[in-house]
Amino acid sequence: MNDLRSQPDLVVLSHLRWPWVWQRPQHLVSRFAQQRARSGARTWFVEEPIAGDVGQPTICSEEVDGITRIWLEVTGKNDPTGSISFNDPRAVGYPALLAQLLAEQGCRPTPDLWLYTPMALDLAQPLAGGRLVYDVMDDLSSFRHAPDGLRSRQRQLLSAADVVFTGGRSLYRAALSQRQHAVHLFPSGVESRHYASSRLLRTPRSRKVAGYVGVVDERVDLDLLADLARELSDWTVRVVGPVAKIDEATLPQAPNIEYLGMVAYPELPQIMAGFDVALMPFALNEATRAISPTKTLEYLAAGLPVVSTRVPDVVSDYTDVVHLADNGDEFAAACREVLTHPVAERDQRVRPIQARQEWDHIACAMAKLLDEHADAAADPRSDQVEVSV
Repeated sequence: MNDLRSQPDLVVLSHLRWPWVWQRPQHLVSRFAQQRARSGARTWFVEEPIAGDVGQPTICSEEVDGITRIWLEVTGKNDPTGSISFNDPRAVGYPALLAQLLAEQGCRPTPDLWLYTPMALDLAQPLAGGRLVYDVMDDLSSFRHAPDGLRSRQRQLLSAADVVFTGGRSLYRAALSQRQHAVHLFPSGVESRHYASSRLLRTPRSRKVAGYVGVVDERVDLDLLADLARELSDWTVRVVGPVAKIDEATLPQAPNIEYLGMVAYPELPQIMAGFDVALMPFALNEATRAISPTKTLEYLAAGLPVVSTRVPDVVSDYTDVVHLADNGDEFAAACREVLTHPVAERDQRVRPIQARQEWDHIACAMAKLLDEHADAAADPRSDQVEVSV
């Protein structure tokens, strides 16, 4: 990524933890951190509080992957979601502790603030001064255990942000319904080189594998998964990723279903090399209405055929490269069928999509738009940056 100009420090506030599943925030923020470090700027990644064995709220930090990770430990136990919201009463001192720590660590005045959750708005406001960015990666209000007040804070953040980025077409349309300026669509991308090794690692095997990589939560259709395992009794159905917000006892069990749990991002090419077909067995519900799965392009970059339910953004963006199915029977038939499709033809259709959705390209384009918006805002003769896709 080329440096566009001397950059201010960056403070990112996220509902996701840096060491968890490597998703949109990690891909983008790691690249922004590299870019800004070349001009002497630093990047902090601020996470939701977590319960710990502490007598009083204690702020913690560590250096990892070129960023400084920050979180607050509070007394007590985590709620059933495994996390504590930024606005939890136990975190009432987080803003002051955060401001103090940033000052001690040399954060310069008026850092850029980059939010992934509206619940961080109260935490961000005392740090004011720089550009305020809202990167909408999910409709968090539609997820299970959404914190109280999320919808109202989302409206506030959409109004207050200088620039809004969205991670999918459905999210883009929703943002446009609430503001008409400086809204930009950037569907999630892929690091093609990372997954290219999967093709080289793949070896022939007698038993086929249909695999899923990602968080296992209310977005996954567990009934479909069970039906698929029954219909593909001569295959292995392999599920790779952490279980979140649902009871593990509800996961379908069968002799040919494997649950591998959490796998680190560097290991994913090896994991995908063990698949013959990649799965996106998403339920069609409120939680999936606006998702744009990052794994779509990751699977394709690994050389895998993909079978998915008809998630709206998948239908809009990937119909030519993803096989769509509606239930376990159709998924099973599709898994057998896509093995006969020529890989070279699929790669040819995927290539132009990958070229414009590489994470390096997305991060550069976002940084450029942010600077263009700042230039327009600083010039009284300029109008605000208009909506672009």
